[in-house]
Amino acid sequence: MTTFNIALNFEDGVTRVIQCDDDEKVTDAAFRQKINLPMDCRDGVCGTCKCFAEKGEYELEFYMDESMSDEEAEEGYVLTCQMIPESDCVLRVPASSALCKTAPEAVDGAVTAVEALSETSFGLHVSLERPLAFLPGQYVNISVPGAGVHRSYSFSSAPGETEASFLIRNLPGGVMSTYLGERAKPGDAVTLTGPMGAFYLRPIERPQVWLAGGTGLAPFLSMLEQTAEQGSDHPITLFYAVTRAADLVELDRVRALADKISTVTVITILAAAEDDHDRKGFVTDHVTADDLNAGDCDVYLCGPPPMVDAVRNHFGNLGVEPANFYFEKFNPTEAAVAAA
Repeated sequence: MTTFNIALNFEDGVTRVIQCDDDEKVTDAAFRQKINLPMDCRDGVCGTCKCFAEKGEYELEFYMDESMSDEEAEEGYVLTCQMIPESDCVLRVPASSALCKTAPEAVDGAVTAVEALSETSFGLHVSLERPLAFLPGQYVNISVPGAGVHRSYSFSSAPGETEASFLIRNLPGGVMSTYLGERAKPGDAVTLTGPMGAFYLRPIERPQVWLAGGTGLAPFLSMLEQTAEQGSDHPITLFYAVTRAADLVELDRVRALADKISTVTVITILAAAEDDHDRKGFVTDHVTADDLNAGDCDVYLCGPPPMVDAVRNHFGNLGVEPANFYFEKFNPTEAAVAAA
């Protein structure tokens, strides 16, 4: 018997990964693991359990036209009460995690290392008591030792590992930054809660344009790790934009992963006028209509809100709409509180 991992992405951003046997229906596997997916008839008649399969191979048993049309099935919709997986799958569930009687997982860990990568960023490494399943690009809440609060960060490591890594902006006066810069030591206990977020790598079926602003590189490191393992025949262009040359952290790792994949092009951009660099300015000064392949591309963007807004306006000015545009805006928690 083969067991597959089924990632359930709920509409509130929470993700839970369940195990489903190759002769088991997804609804039954979820119930067995105490997750109550929406369900009424269990016979493919009512359509209550309809979800969207973003990734994976599966077999659908009986369903009536009233519950799901053949056109919907061709688009990727499934009835989980009739779905038997043939590979790992990712399902988008049109219900909240609370409604399905579940919640993010909490995994205990210990700090193994803190690196001062630059004046503006830290690298945090955490050993986990058990691997935390997530999709590359997602984030978790990390407790700040001695502070009684948590902060949210995207994984920069590959899914399924017992040591997780994070790329964290050094925010002067920030709770996590102060801890990392002044008090952190190996062995400090932390708790990771998640994973969460709708920003994650979908199957690569067309050219990719990835836009990282500063520590927004973190989720792309995780995406590169998985792509290096699985491979990709499609071109991936990573634009990595920062303020100063010293802020181009983890660049050796990025290039090493790019070499493994072979279809990746890395483009770095500096905004500071005083630094010499081949490409100066902002991402919007360098992404062209040709990069967007007449719209036949997937765009992923992780950066501060002004960058996200500028890129969206830039696409409008170019007159090109990507096939898919996924973005994650990040704002330091302290800044958000101060603005409230």
